Amino acid sequence: MSDLSLKISSSIYPLARMRRNRRHDWIRDLVAETSLAAKDFIWSIFVRENSLSPEISSMPAIYRYSVDELTDAVGIAGDLGLRAIALFPVIESEKRTHDARELFNSGGVLYKAIQVLKKNFPHIGIITDPALDSFTDHGHDGLYINDDVPNDESVQVICQHALLQAQAGADMVAPSDMMDGRVGEIRKLLDQKGYHDVGIMSYAAKYASNFYAPFREALGSDHCLKKGHKRTYQMDPANVREALREVALDLSEGADCVMIKPGLPYLDVIRQVKDRFLVPTFAFHVSGEYAMLKVAAEAGMLSYEKTLIEMMTCFKRAGADGVITYSAVDMLKLLKQG
Repeated sequence: MSDLSLKISSSIYPLARMRRNRRHDWIRDLVAETSLAAKDFIWSIFVRENSLSPEISSMPAIYRYSVDELTDAVGIAGDLGLRAIALFPVIESEKRTHDARELFNSGGVLYKAIQVLKKNFPHIGIITDPALDSFTDHGHDGLYINDDVPNDESVQVICQHALLQAQAGADMVAPSDMMDGRVGEIRKLLDQKGYHDVGIMSYAAKYASNFYAPFREALGSDHCLKKGHKRTYQMDPANVREALREVALDLSEGADCVMIKPGLPYLDVIRQVKDRFLVPTFAFHVSGEYAMLKVAAEAGMLSYEKTLIEMMTCFKRAGADGVITYSAVDMLKLLKQG
């Protein structure tokens, strides 16, 4: 603050008292710059093959749902105002292969879930991820050949996965793999096959983060990846200008909206993306962020509900138009309570 601004601030006190607009609930609500609504939240949710356990040890109160269980859960969430889900499949380890061939099984659990949900809840948007990590025995988001994740070969399979998801009834595909050029190739293939109305939410700035660990346990890809890493294709947490370039490229290739992942440690990236491009921008409140909050609350260190509302408000304040979160249903319940 400059010397001049200090003089101005001090000269108008006590005429200007900032605390007057904080004194009562009604005035705080009236002057609030950021608000939350049910439409702001996309529920990140796992669908499992029936043989697998629903429990996720590192994510308290989050479950892998069978298709029937998922239908019941989405129905309840829909009554609370849920508008969209982000769906992630969990398959048996025996079906994971080096070439991810289970994703070509049209009767697989992901496609079945999409079809059932779309039939029962046509008004709820279904967002799916064509990355390969749910289906590979190495846990990478693309193919893995000669100790590398080859870009162009991976994009070919990712495009086919996106097409199969669209054919099953997905409303939007959200490629999280961070392969170069995949947005343009997905858009081209979807358009060629008549799926012009299927949108693309690009994980345009997905960082190589430690906050994904509980998600990998939920998928079962943590054991696959072992000591490997994804730093050759996911972004360096040290960089933000690179993220702006990634967003620009994905938009030029046909992305309808973009996402920054993880969320809370990257609020500055969300802000810069929103200010620079003025496009629909989303944040992913990832598994590690959820787990830290939940575990801290269970230990009595903080209030889960109050801190969750604060976190979601911060996402919106930073420029996010919406948030993908495991806490979506909790937020919907809190909003209902008022």
